[in-house]
Amino acid sequence: MSEGPTPIAEGSALPAAGEDWLAWLATQRRAASLTLDAYRKDLAALHRLADGRDPVSLTPHDIRRFIGRLHAEGLSGRSIARCLSAWRGLYRWLIRQRGLRANPVEGIRAPKSPRRLPRVLSPDQAQALLDPAPDSLLDIRDVAMFELFYSSGLRLAELAALDIGTGLEPAEGMVTVTGKRGRSRSVPVGEKAWAALRAWSAVRDRIPCAGEPALFLTRSGRRMSPSAIRSRLAARARALGLGVHVHPHMLRHSFASHLLQSSGDLRAVQELLGHASIRSTQVYTHLDFQHLAKVYDAAHPRAKKHDSGT
Repeated sequence: MSEGPTPIAEGSALPAAGEDWLAWLATQRRAASLTLDAYRKDLAALHRLADGRDPVSLTPHDIRRFIGRLHAEGLSGRSIARCLSAWRGLYRWLIRQRGLRANPVEGIRAPKSPRRLPRVLSPDQAQALLDPAPDSLLDIRDVAMFELFYSSGLRLAELAALDIGTGLEPAEGMVTVTGKRGRSRSVPVGEKAWAALRAWSAVRDRIPCAGEPALFLTRSGRRMSPSAIRSRLAARARALGLGVHVHPHMLRHSFASHLLQSSGDLRAVQELLGHASIRSTQVYTHLDFQHLAKVYDAAHPRAKKHDSGT
């Protein structure tokens, strides 16, 4: 007699349906490795909550119960929404590929949570991060990486994937990268970033790399990984006393916010960031409004605070 499904332990392999969907995303949709890692975690959460039950046996009632449990465990509305998105994608694939009749996640929403705007550096903070002259080989590399990050608003994976001789086009003043879902885009590179890249190119060969094509190398001659880039950026911000944790996406956010403040051209920022939808870019309008509000409060005669006592 069957003893029923065995609960899936944390860290164990996903059921076949989950593994097959992730493989399909990797090969057919060319999903980024970080995206696949996030989806894997979200599917692991689903199977933990389902206590080993086959995903095709779950109902909308089960999904709502799971959402309640995640919320009770302290997961934010945003994180729950991400889980729902991954689960919804799995079931849509099962409908198309395996003939499943209904998607139990369709129409189910995450609990609302306060919208958090992305944190950005001020222009002065960005200048403080990038302006100090490098005094070592690895500092020269780091400045080139971070100048290019801030100059062109690249994603971390896009920066790490750059190779010598491909992507960078000095004559046109552009860099071409391949972003999410294999979409390519070309974005301008500022003069300070070009100067930093030229300085790095002049010394890159000092690192023995055995034919490694990566533009940015570790001290041992291997491609800089996203985690290594993240660590170096945080360390530079600490060493310079910025007083804020700086991560790669903050440079991308800062690029978008500062560009929007200067130009007001939301569509151009969308294209430069490689957003498929303008909705992803609209968050920076809120940051811009925050900037305008501060200017108003500081400059408008009727906005200034006055002492109430006389």
